[in-house]
Amino acid sequence: MKSVREIFRNKKYLLEEPEVNKLVDYCEELQDEIVEFKFQKTDNKKLAMLDMLKEVIKGCNAIEKEQMEHERYGYEAPDYQATISNLKNYIYNRCKEEKIWL
Repeated sequence: MKSVREIFRNKKYLLEEPEVNKLVDYCEELQDEIVEFKFQKTDNKKLAMLDMLKEVIKGCNAIEKEQMEHERYGYEAPDYQATISNLKNYIYNRCKEEKIWL
């Protein structure tokens, strides 16, 4: 299954359209709900890891979007150090909750 961003990789300009952004956000929400449902249904570590990785990817996509807005519109630059710290904390906390030892 392709991610929404992969579908638009050859026409990135479409990602700048408000309606396309709403569609992308909606698809990501649905993907999260599907993962959560599968996790509740099976309660296994593979799905917990999959969910965790999807959250990390979502965070990376958000920081990429901030960088694009910074370059295009001059908005405030992303705080990469805080983002990396938040992602690491998320991973470590989630692993602790799921009893996944790295």
